[in-house]
Amino acid sequence: MFSAILIEKTDDKQSVSLAQVDEAQLPEGDVTIDVDYSTLNYKDGLAITGASPVVRKFPMVPGIDLVGTVRNSDHGDWKAGDKVVLNGWGVGEGHWGGLSQVARLKGDWLVPLPSAFTPSQAMAIGTAGYTAALCVEALVKAGVTPDQGEILVTGATGGVGSVAVALLKKAGFTVIGSTGKSAEGDYLKTLGADGVIDRAELSEKGKPLQKERWAGVVDSVGSFTLANACAQTRYGGVVAACGLAQGADFPATVMPFILRGVRLLGVDSVMAPKPVRLAAWARLARDLDPALLEVIAQEISLGDAIGVAADLLAGKVRGRVIVDVNR
Repeated sequence: MFSAILIEKTDDKQSVSLAQVDEAQLPEGDVTIDVDYSTLNYKDGLAITGASPVVRKFPMVPGIDLVGTVRNSDHGDWKAGDKVVLNGWGVGEGHWGGLSQVARLKGDWLVPLPSAFTPSQAMAIGTAGYTAALCVEALVKAGVTPDQGEILVTGATGGVGSVAVALLKKAGFTVIGSTGKSAEGDYLKTLGADGVIDRAELSEKGKPLQKERWAGVVDSVGSFTLANACAQTRYGGVVAACGLAQGADFPATVMPFILRGVRLLGVDSVMAPKPVRLAAWARLARDLDPALLEVIAQEISLGDAIGVAADLLAGKVRGRVIVDVNR
């Protein structure tokens, strides 16, 4: 038996609890992992609260991230004792996830824990930080360089935004964070932000083309924020879009793209192939100061995860939430 957050559904009514689960109930997979830590991401908050139908089958153990030690493996890449990380692949939605003391997964989904990080640090990064690294990689590969101008990071106090600010600063960029939390300016400057703007400047309907400012953008917000960010991006600039905290809509025109040559790049973290994942984790290992993770992250117990999930959706959580599944 092991402890896990379990989401169940009866007569179209969802319930969630900290439960004792028999290992015989674990799903199919070729690697069994003793989990050290998981995290709480926005998608986990949606799953646990039922605010959005992200869970595709029941019962379900949420948690799109985990780090742990391989107990046994029928996969050629892994052996007992290996330290591994998982992000995405539909885990926590269609396959039991990381908010559990034990997980059974497909070995193809795993990457090695970088030696630069402890297990808890890897989860302070989690899918949010790994996605931030994917966005920075996308901007750099698209040719954005520090001499071209400022980089905007929307949702800057969130998990993606916090890590993106730190990575961009390390890469030499001038970084401006957008946030609705006016008291968090010092936090963002600690991470490396050169300036902070109020999210209200971006969150309402704006003109199709606005004053050019940004050489690049990392956006985890979507909706009007993304539309305005594109409208303010300089000629030939690049916008990396990875989230929908404000909404999944994109109320924009083609004007920034056809008159200024702005490029909008979609960044997916869930199904990204292994080479892309390894490149993102390599950037994190090289450029992210582990000491900053103490500023970015807070740690909770497995039993706390249910309540904190609601706070996360309500915008009451800053940075990253690590879940110690063994307390």
